[in-house]
Amino acid sequence: TLILAPTGSGKTLTAFLWCINRLMFEPAPAAGQRCRVLYISPLKALAVDIERNLRAPLAGIANRAAARGDGHILPSIAIRTGDTPATERARFQREPADILITTPESLYLLLTSNAREALRFLDTVILDEIHALVPTKRGAHLALSLERLECLRGAGAPPLQRIGLSATQRP
Repeated sequence: TLILAPTGSGKTLTAFLWCINRLMFEPAPAAGQRCRVLYISPLKALAVDIERNLRAPLAGIANRAAARGDGHILPSIAIRTGDTPATERARFQREPADILITTPESLYLLLTSNAREALRFLDTVILDEIHALVPTKRGAHLALSLERLECLRGAGAPPLQRIGLSATQRP
């Protein structure tokens, strides 16, 4: 899926909304199988902004669900970039978050570490600013990492849902 819309129009939230609905209102999987959504940003600063901006809609949906008496689970979020402290990296390996926010380079490093097991149960990958990645060496490298993710998930798993986001991609 490619979501093409102007900057500031809600592309990222649109991509996350159906994931959030599933994470919050469907039964939670076992603790080691929790990481189901991967968000990839070309920039560390954007990854940090997305993590911060995602918390408000999650809290709002949780408050509304609680007011209505609907059972829900508040999804956990982890961020993994070159600036992530070793303690946070170790925590993700022990207790995978429902949503992982990362960069292409950090995804590659995750796939070469023991933490890759936490990615085995992913079902959705959101690729932000896809127009900045696809035509570059970083894009080719990311494409290989995505194929490695598919292999990690195993032959019986359905293909990953890939959602690309762009404000400037040409047809």
